[in-house]
Amino acid sequence: MGRFARAGAMVGVLVLTASLALTGCGGDEEKPAFVPGQQQEVGGVSSTAPDPTSTPSSDAAPAASPLTVSPADGATGRPASTEISARVPGGGTVSKVVLTTADGTAVNGRMRRDGSSWVPSTPLKYATKYTATVTGTGPDGATHQGTSTFTTMGKPKSTIGSGLYLFSDKTYGVAMPVVAEFSPGIPKKDRAAVQKRMFVQTDPPQPGAWYWVTNGTQAYYRAPEYWKTGTTLTVRLALAGIPLSNGRYGNVDRNATAKIGRAFEMTVDNATKKMTVSENGAVIRTLPVSLGKKSTPSSSGTMVVMEKKESTVFDTRDEPDPNNQYVTKIDFAQRLTWGGEYIHAAPWSEGVQGRRNVSHGCVNVSMADGRWLFGKTLVGDPITVKGTERRLAPGNGWTAWSLSWSEFVAGSALPVPKGGQGAPF
Repeated sequence: MGRFARAGAMVGVLVLTASLALTGCGGDEEKPAFVPGQQQEVGGVSSTAPDPTSTPSSDAAPAASPLTVSPADGATGRPASTEISARVPGGGTVSKVVLTTADGTAVNGRMRRDGSSWVPSTPLKYATKYTATVTGTGPDGATHQGTSTFTTMGKPKSTIGSGLYLFSDKTYGVAMPVVAEFSPGIPKKDRAAVQKRMFVQTDPPQPGAWYWVTNGTQAYYRAPEYWKTGTTLTVRLALAGIPLSNGRYGNVDRNATAKIGRAFEMTVDNATKKMTVSENGAVIRTLPVSLGKKSTPSSSGTMVVMEKKESTVFDTRDEPDPNNQYVTKIDFAQRLTWGGEYIHAAPWSEGVQGRRNVSHGCVNVSMADGRWLFGKTLVGDPITVKGTERRLAPGNGWTAWSLSWSEFVAGSALPVPKGGQGAPF
């Protein structure tokens, strides 16, 4: 199979869409788009609707003694990603946080589930003065209060690019990972801090974990098993203004709330040259296929449908091997890897489908089966290919499910509780 080299993990600052040249089995000119970001501004406050979990009022019971608030009173140059924390005398707990701008406008936010800090619901504004009033309860039941006024830094000159492959009001397959992408990659020493600012909530609740690819250009979030049908995923990559060790800062916050649809799975066995299609646990169809020939084998592993194109053109004229150079119109194409592996209709190989492998690495099906399958699948549906000469390379597509749960958890930058991480708030 011809090779496809991604021109870096992303292009520029990752605007809504990005394009790159494809070679190999596939040849279309686009890749999945990112959810748009929410940028912070200089001065002013957010105009978002009130957060029901925020604490906009500042009335509090008389404090027995002051507690220590962070950021410290008078602090300047604080990042836009600043969170509010406090130390209660005697080791008590924080019960209320009120954050306001100089004109008294309240900022919405929520306390982390572990009580470690209060997280503003939108990025703080650059070069803006804030006052935090924190109320806590001591071990003896006494009320304590502390106040801090601090100022955020000016808008940074050097930022990373970031992306989120998830869109609100869309329905995805049960294997859809939350995919965060960064350019340049996040340095290893910064990944724990960045991961702590990437929030995923599921309804119904399901544990999960993050996994970082080696060069830090992508991080995937998934559960131990495929998502439950009907799950709502609520994601916030709260990266705006977060400082990194390479002198750069996070560029924007990205948010999405999406649904998980029915359980639809595809399994391809090279030994039988057949695809078994299941929906909600029941086999609904078996399709003959042709996979990659020995010189250009298909990848074995669990992949995810990344994007769908009813019609496209595969152009591999930049392949070094003349035998792998072609320009071909393709119908019902479903991308599986960055390297150019797809499921697609291949009328030219219908005579050998189910008997022999002749493709450049793609999963070939008939025109009729390609049309039927294209009408059934969602982005995020899993396909597992077994028994080929090549193993799926980590990061070649959304490869979160090509790893066992123990292998996946080992790629987290933060400790993961047994069974997975719970909700952040």
